[in-house]
Amino acid sequence: MSALDPLTLAVIQAGLQQVCNEMDIAFSRSAFSPVIAEADDRSDGIYDRDTGALIAQGEYGLPVFVGTMQHSTGELIRLIREGRAGAPEPGDVYIVNDPYLGGTHLMDVRFVRPVFVEGELFCWLQNTGHWPDIGGMVPGGFSAHATEVEQEGLRLPPVKLFKRGAMDPEIFSIITSNIRVADQRIGDIRAQAASLAVGEARLRELLEKVGRATLDAAIREIRIRSAERMRAEIRRIPDGTYASEAFVDSDGVVDAPLRIALTLTKRDDTLHFNFSGSSPPCRGPMNSVLATTVSSVYLAVKHVFPDVPINAGTFEPLVIRRPEGTFLDARYPRPVSGCAAEVSQRIAEAVFLALVQAIPDRVTAAPAGTSGNFALGGFDPQKQSPYVMYQITGGGYGGNAAHDGLSNGCSTIGISKTAPVEVMEQYYPVLFRRFALREGSGGAGAHRGGFGVHYEVELLRGEARASFVMDHGRFGPPGVRGGGDGAPNVVRIHRDGETFTPAHLSKDQNIAIRAGDRVEIMTPGGGGYGDPRERDPALIARDVRRGYYTAEEAEALWGRRE
Repeated sequence: MSALDPLTLAVIQAGLQQVCNEMDIAFSRSAFSPVIAEADDRSDGIYDRDTGALIAQGEYGLPVFVGTMQHSTGELIRLIREGRAGAPEPGDVYIVNDPYLGGTHLMDVRFVRPVFVEGELFCWLQNTGHWPDIGGMVPGGFSAHATEVEQEGLRLPPVKLFKRGAMDPEIFSIITSNIRVADQRIGDIRAQAASLAVGEARLRELLEKVGRATLDAAIREIRIRSAERMRAEIRRIPDGTYASEAFVDSDGVVDAPLRIALTLTKRDDTLHFNFSGSSPPCRGPMNSVLATTVSSVYLAVKHVFPDVPINAGTFEPLVIRRPEGTFLDARYPRPVSGCAAEVSQRIAEAVFLALVQAIPDRVTAAPAGTSGNFALGGFDPQKQSPYVMYQITGGGYGGNAAHDGLSNGCSTIGISKTAPVEVMEQYYPVLFRRFALREGSGGAGAHRGGFGVHYEVELLRGEARASFVMDHGRFGPPGVRGGGDGAPNVVRIHRDGETFTPAHLSKDQNIAIRAGDRVEIMTPGGGGYGDPRERDPALIARDVRRGYYTAEEAEALWGRRE
């Protein structure tokens, strides 16, 4: 380790974090799309100039991007070295969304900016923003029935959208000619590029304060210390092998569940993850690219050990065997639109279910585990303009050794929140008839799971097409240590006086709806923790008093009437 004193090291670490936080805030405040501006579906970070390794990531960014952005920066560096991407110059900004180059799904678009100091490349800044549409066969990009990635939208290799500070009009024209509601993307593009410019300015201020040599030394030491802190946490886990499994409802094309099989081995100060027993590649869009699979493990472990700072060192003690031959290692042209928002959460769930066996006091029962991806695309006759509405929702978290699970928590993989109903109604021709907790949806246990959300949205005018890529509709989030499962996801379409549920329960696309038709969603509750018979009677009485359960429901779940 270097000779930096602890105070200087702490100040620099906080300074790097603040650079990323300011990028996050600038991105959201200047973006046009509600999914970024209101829901914060984005992330920013700083990456090593030679390897792309993560130096720092914003506190306000999505955890699922912690591994994918590191991976994609490394892929960009590789392509530059091979002459397959242009060499960086000051003011350049690359754009890339190729899932197979360290990405997620096509809607997550990444911008990468090189930072030069005294004519030499110092580091890379990168951000990811979820664009409401990237073309493809359905508005919003969440195609439930895609069988190849080209059906999901426009796929971009790393190309320079900005060259020495000026946007390339030809590349911009190619992009906007292939996506819906293209006139709105300029706002998101400018916001995404501006946040990187803010990051470079703040990083230069930090460099001026501490000097390059000191900053380089601090970055190295922060990484070493993070690795050691994670190793120290892992040493407290009993040595052994822990097996778990989680299930994806279906791939959207073949109506059969997909199995995620995890064998987790803890040895000394290292965790080894083996998913080789998982289902083979699937026909539909629930394949996961390697970067997303790896990142899902990272974020799951970080949930369990939240105090370890995030950088590349944090994940050095995690050894992940490449799951070749499974749907968790998607290769071109496998469709992947469900990987980042849904499959990633099943992977995290498998990690939780393995670790709860080893350290039950540190891990919760399974959370809702779905982002509730709902896209609605159509033409608003009142505004005389097309639109693509993208909705995400929260769900219940699992109970744990200390207390009940959180209700309406954000997805396991993110910090994104549901955009305010009032904002969505202002932007789009819809009316939310209901938006409430889904009472009683948490799994029973000594500590019950948290509750999901129940909402119902009506199309007010025109015609539209609805698409869903959700999960946990076939199986509810599992309880642990004797706890009950949370309620599964429910999707209902109320159309022309009739009600139906998609054949794949939580996955469907291009459902035609007209003014007066309604879409109803009930998100999962979290799994219960511990034997329900051990629940404090006062907590049962409180839940009945609040109307979460009827007295009869409480008796059925906990074996007593209150």
